[in-house]
Amino acid sequence: MKQLLAALTVVAGVLTGTLAGARAEPVHAIAMHGEPALPADFTHLPYVNPDAPKGGKVTYGVVGTFDSVRPFIVRSMRTTARGLADPVFGNLVYETLMQRSQDEPFTLYGLLAETVEWDDERSFIQYNINPAARWSDGEPVTADDVIFTMELLRDKGRPPYSTRLNQVASMEKVGPLSVRFTFNDSSNREFPLILSLSPVLPKHATDVETFDQSTLTPGIGSGPYLVSEVKPGERITYTRRDDYWAKDLPIKRGIDNYDQIAIEYFLSETAQFEAFKKGVFDVYPDGSATNWSRGYDFPAVTSGEIVRKEYESQTPSGMYGFVFNTRRALFEDVRVRRALTMLFDFEWANRSLYDNTYKRTHSFWDGSELSSYGKPADAREREILAPFPDAVSKDILEGTWELPVTDGSGRDRKVQRAALTLLQEAGYRIKDGKLIDANGRHFAFDLMTQNEGQEKLAIAFQRSLAALGIDMSIRTVDDAQYQQRSQTFDYDMIMKAFSSSLSPGAEQLNRWGSASRDIQGSFNFAGAASPAIDAAIDAMLNARTADDFSSSVRAYDRVLLSGHYVIPAFHLGKSWIAHRSRIAEPEGEPPLYGYYLPAWWDTTAAR
Repeated sequence: MKQLLAALTVVAGVLTGTLAGARAEPVHAIAMHGEPALPADFTHLPYVNPDAPKGGKVTYGVVGTFDSVRPFIVRSMRTTARGLADPVFGNLVYETLMQRSQDEPFTLYGLLAETVEWDDERSFIQYNINPAARWSDGEPVTADDVIFTMELLRDKGRPPYSTRLNQVASMEKVGPLSVRFTFNDSSNREFPLILSLSPVLPKHATDVETFDQSTLTPGIGSGPYLVSEVKPGERITYTRRDDYWAKDLPIKRGIDNYDQIAIEYFLSETAQFEAFKKGVFDVYPDGSATNWSRGYDFPAVTSGEIVRKEYESQTPSGMYGFVFNTRRALFEDVRVRRALTMLFDFEWANRSLYDNTYKRTHSFWDGSELSSYGKPADAREREILAPFPDAVSKDILEGTWELPVTDGSGRDRKVQRAALTLLQEAGYRIKDGKLIDANGRHFAFDLMTQNEGQEKLAIAFQRSLAALGIDMSIRTVDDAQYQQRSQTFDYDMIMKAFSSSLSPGAEQLNRWGSASRDIQGSFNFAGAASPAIDAAIDAMLNARTADDFSSSVRAYDRVLLSGHYVIPAFHLGKSWIAHRSRIAEPEGEPPLYGYYLPAWWDTTAAR
């Protein structure tokens, strides 16, 4: 009997400990690694002006078109109106459970969720909805809305929203304003944060039957703005709500300052910039070194009506370049991809086309501690890569790898010979001035571009390839065709920019994971499908310490570089923006991730 009682006592203790471990204190914020920078009683974000005047208006300009105001479905994935749920202009209509800080690598503060609860293992997360949260029709936001949204997006939404419940074992309403998600074995340590960035839609005002259809009829949201005008493909206008429920929350103080926000659409970057010069819109982020140095000789700049600003980058470079579609037989051999990488003459292009403005990109995380460039792999990296001995080339593993530096002539014969040697190893030879394979087929392919800036760089690359008898045709298409063909992987090669942050995570699965290779609409433009890539992403997602995380990203970087999926072009190391002088931004240093447009304001509103 005593033994039985002792055993029951042990079991009870285990159960009590388990239940205690499942409990967690509500917190105002969560971070991927470490602790949030701001305490629970913070008054405003450090990169905003909490006393910014409210009123006035701003107009933004974008290239493209739109045919829907429903941003969460496949049908309008590429052509939904900007601003509804937007990382650049703000989530004007649809809000998320938590909001990301722009001044920390990956930290979220409560928005619709006033507080959250989770355990050290991140086996669950519970969202406690702010009792003050209201839809624009005055109805309260509830736990039922959260559950409804998750199920709706699972059944009728687009990636990544449609797949989020794949990592959830159970979704439980634990009160009128609380929802708990318990995760399954396929989850990882980043997933609770990704889930926290999910939008919430109103159950009472959403038609489930028609949700997956494009529409120009605005829906009901909880955000600070209402859609007030829709001109399909031309303009969408938002008007600020006077009754916005969160306007006095610390996370929202100094943000959403304009009474009216309009977004104008243009068919090309040339048309967009000409419209900016004429005063059609107010803020122009400029990504062209040539345009920045030569394109601002017009009266509005001279008079001071337009202000130009330059910001030093505090974040990784990202990767911009020529992307091989490895689904094509022509680009299956990594030796071919490596040879073509060598033939891109950065030195000639940078001097002749861009006034030596750019830096060569050597890593997907160039300019940060997450970059593998110039660093030998540490013990943790080698542990991650050990099962895949052929996935990383020796020079990249040892940190000695370099992209070729040419003499800048556009025809560096030393580099050409090295590239030809690789092509010969892959079974090619030159005959009558043409590069051919063992069957006599000419090495020829198409490069799809989407604007004049890409075309200019492509022409320089085309000339370098022609020197070895390679025929690259350049096809510049309009935005609609570019998006459609990109979604269906209907190209040989394209030019793409892969953004990078200080906290890469689940988005990498959609860019490079094997499971995304054959899913149309994914961002796996290169067609990558590598067990080493998958393992490196998994290590990154499950890293428990900052050091472990950095090592896993560097290991991942090495695998991507060794695969030569992208011919690296260049990056700026800075960003440029021009805007009307009546538009102002907070004083001091911009946040970690660069200027933050939702915190800007119209100075005429103060008068």
